[in-house]
Parts: sequence; structure tokens; C-alpha cells
Amino acid sequence: MRFQDIEGQREVINRLTATVDSGRVSHAQRIVGDEREGSLQLALAYLQYLCCTDRRHHEGGDLRADSCGQCPSCRKIASLQHPDLGFVFPSPANGSPSVSADDYQAEFRDFVLATGARGTLDEFNQSLKGSVSTSMIRATDSANIVRRLAMKSYEGGWRMMLIWHAARMNPTAANELLKTLEEPLPGTIILMVDGGDRQLLPTIESRVQTVRLAPRDTAADMPGLAAQYAPMLVDWLRLLFKLKMKELSAQVDKMAALDRQQLAQMLAYAQEVMRECFLHTAAGVPVTIGSGDDRFDSLFPGMITANNIELVCDALNDAQHAIERNAYAKLALMELSFSMSKALKKR
Repeated sequence: MRFQDIEGQREVINRLTATVDSGRVSHAQRIVGDEREGSLQLALAYLQYLCCTDRRHHEGGDLRADSCGQCPSCRKIASLQHPDLGFVFPSPANGSPSVSADDYQAEFRDFVLATGARGTLDEFNQSLKGSVSTSMIRATDSANIVRRLAMKSYEGGWRMMLIWHAARMNPTAANELLKTLEEPLPGTIILMVDGGDRQLLPTIESRVQTVRLAPRDTAADMPGLAAQYAPMLVDWLRLLFKLKMKELSAQVDKMAALDRQQLAQMLAYAQEVMRECFLHTAAGVPVTIGSGDDRFDSLFPGMITANNIELVCDALNDAQHAIERNAYAKLALMELSFSMSKALKKR
């Protein structure tokens, strides 16, 4: 799987490739997004890029880099046969407490390849023969993860574990995995993929770096989102440079008055705006924000650079996550305001 095969998600992809190229790869990461948005595709493409021995970097365009797709590591990961890549996923017990994902590895690989890594967990369960009970990730799976990651790398590179629907890990399994998350061996990466249908256990969530995919239609619906949210977003961004608390608090009140779905849409729109601004600054790609404010459209893109794009997107991701978890909207937006203000000054 290559990044070029994934529809959209360019801002997330470019951030991931930049962290790999800079050598700042977190040992425990989590990608949150529906399979239809490409969460599993992105995870596989990321691991392929991580192991690629001939990475390709592009001048211009909206994709900064990709794996070559031809080296031995790329071919092995694309076929899901890399010896240093393991898979854990919810599996049906079917009356046996000792069952684990290891019992369904062949079925999982066939399913992922057949669906182009876009199949859902329900579809995977339906593809299994025999009766299927509620599936989950058990302590047996965590023990297998610990055992596998303690082994020497077959090819001398990364030891990788991809955990699909990690939020279906039961508490016992989570506790088994904690020590490995806290004290990983060098050259280890645990990549979790969630559909967002459940919350990850707090003990696990606090130890992983989370990346959230943008809704698939965000970029396509930019004109509609701009018409709805641009005036509010522009007013807020301008206040971040002044930090006049009375005015900022009043603006945050207006934003917090939106319902949670509208807030999520506005934050997704804001992330797409930041992506376009960064591409304009880094590669001269024309900005098509369409905010209706010509002065803002011409001056603001220069504020988003390689020095602050990650900070900006992390702040927006954290706010969106907090709101999804029913956090007090005004508090989440005020914290976002302070984080964004600091980030914008680091240009």
C-alpha cells in the first residue's frame, strides 16, 4: 500500500512522512478514523514508508513523499508477509477462552487484501466460517504481542505490530500491554488503528500518540464549509494574535454555542485551511480557501510553516477529540486558543 493509493488525507500523510524523515518516530501511535476514510490503508502505507529503502520525495504537488513500492520491504508489506510485521485484531471466542488473533491470521490477510484494507470489522466477522460471537482483543493477544516484540528483528530493521480496532481490547489485555508501551525495546513500533466507534481505555490512550483522519468529504466540501464557518474562524484567528481576553472569550462563546456536530465540522474545516496554507508556504500551491476575506486569504497562509504545522494540527486534533468525548466546549476551545496562539508565533 502506497500513500498515493489513498484518497485524500494529504495533510495527515505529509505530517507522518515528515516525522519519519526527521527520525522522530514515536514507538506507540494510534490512527483514528473509519475504514472507509482509509485508516487501515494509511497504517499499512505508513509502515511501508517506514521500512522502504528507496523513499521517493516529490517537488511540488500535494504529496511530499511516498514509498517506492518496489524494494523487498515494500513488496513484503504490500503482501502482508513481512516477517517483522505482526497483526492483532478482535477475534471471536467461539467457546474457547484461549483463542487469539493468531488463529485467524490467514483469514485476516486474505480479507485485507481482498477489500483493499477498506473492509469493516463486521464484514471481517461475517467472512469467517462457523458461528461468530462478539469479537475482542484478549490477554492472550497481548501476551503474543509482548512475546513477538521481544524477539530479534528478522531483517535487522523495525519490529512492528499493527493492532486493528485497538479500542476493543479488554482491560486484562490492556494491562498486559502497559509495560511494553512504557518501556519498549529500541526499534519497536506499535501502531493502533481505531474506527472511532469506541473509546480506547485511558491507561492505553495516555501512552500513545494519536492521529485523527479528516472526514472524507472535508476537502470536497470546502466551499460549503467556508460559507458556513469562515467568518467565525477568521474572527477567531485574528484574535489569537492580540490575545485580548475579553474579546477572545466572547468569540469562544459564539463558537461554543454550535452543537457538537457543527463544532467537529468547523474544526475539520480549520484543519483543511491549515493544510492548504502549509502547501502554499512550502510548495507554492495556490490557496483556495474561499473565506470571502481577501486580506485574510492573502496574508494568513504565510503564518503556517514547517516550524508550526505539526503544533497547529495537533492542537486542532486534541480539541476535536475532547469535543467528541463530550468535554466542556468552551474550556476545550480556550485551551485550543492558547495552543494555537503559541504555535502561530513559532513561524
